[in-house]
Amino acid sequence: MAKDTPPKEGSKEQQKAHKKEQHQKVQVTEAPKGAVAPLPKGYRPRLADAYTSTVQPALMKDFNLSSRMATPKMVKIVINIGVSEAKENIQALDLAKEDLTMISGQAPQVRRAKKSISNFKLREGMPIGVRVTLRGIRMYEFMDRFVSLSVPRIRDFQGVDPRFFDGRGNLNIGLKEHHIFPEVNMEKSPKARGMNITFVTTAGDDKKGKALLEYLGMPFKKPEVKKAAVK
Repeated sequence: MAKDTPPKEGSKEQQKAHKKEQHQKVQVTEAPKGAVAPLPKGYRPRLADAYTSTVQPALMKDFNLSSRMATPKMVKIVINIGVSEAKENIQALDLAKEDLTMISGQAPQVRRAKKSISNFKLREGMPIGVRVTLRGIRMYEFMDRFVSLSVPRIRDFQGVDPRFFDGRGNLNIGLKEHHIFPEVNMEKSPKARGMNITFVTTAGDDKKGKALLEYLGMPFKKPEVKKAAVK
């Protein structure tokens, strides 16, 4: 009785395809913790509706604009967190990425040093921070949560200083603690990190930029009223 012959091996093309498939399986990594869920289809944030229905007509009236297209609007929000200890402890960078993902609702980008500085023990290409740029729906969602929930939690807050504008209607805010955001887990991230938030607009000047952000809910510091000198 003839013995069973072993199955013939596939062609070279099949072997190459099999090896490529196995190689791809090895390279697959797990999804990062706290991955951002996709937004529901047709969703529109309330701040975007408020801009269309309330803010635009108010700006047109204040600045005598004849067209809605001429009204200033917010283009993007850029959030930066510096992680200087990442030079020695790379886990600090991973923790900052996770915190910024939870705060912004979007995966951040790792920023690296552009040049070497010996006094700071810094080499070109070293990771030194994380950055995220928000546009569209996520931009309005972050603005809404920042003004409604985070700003009231700032210690000794007396209003945003209008001097933080850059002359073109863009506002830069520096925060000492990222713990003001309720999304941050204090147990996982006990160390307070500073961050910079930039609100980029199409205003072109500080007066229009301030009016736009003020209508969107940004609490600016009120000018001090000088008391009359007593004779």
